Amino acid sequence: MNTFTLTLSAQERASSALLTPTQVGCVASGDLEVMVEPHRHPASEQAVINIQSSGSSSAERWTHIFQLISQQQPLPPMRMDIHDFAATPGVVRLRIEQALEMAQSSMTQPSVNQPNTPQEGPDHAI
Repeated sequence: MNTFTLTLSAQERASSALLTPTQVGCVASGDLEVMVEPHRHPASEQAVINIQSSGSSSAERWTHIFQLISQQQPLPPMRMDIHDFAATPGVVRLRIEQALEMAQSSMTQPSVNQPNTPQEGPDHAI
């Protein structure tokens, strides 16, 4: 098990308090879990990324992945935890981008800290 932390400069000046705690993915064969939450220090301008990987990945590989992502989507000040179980690079990037989008969206999605809300429709009685 490889464990390491990347500390990157946040590229967005927006307050991390606007982030919604979010979890995407599931640690299972060939997948990973990504959790995002606001940075613990509101004035921080850093994105702190904690990674646990069962694969032979290195900090250089993960740094490269975040460089690619940050070219398309600015990183907010945040804490991100990643639990990787040998996911492919495509799945890694997909899950990270999903987590960032959900955490930053104005329309909150159900996450680890939000209960599911009832929905209207023929299959969902209120």
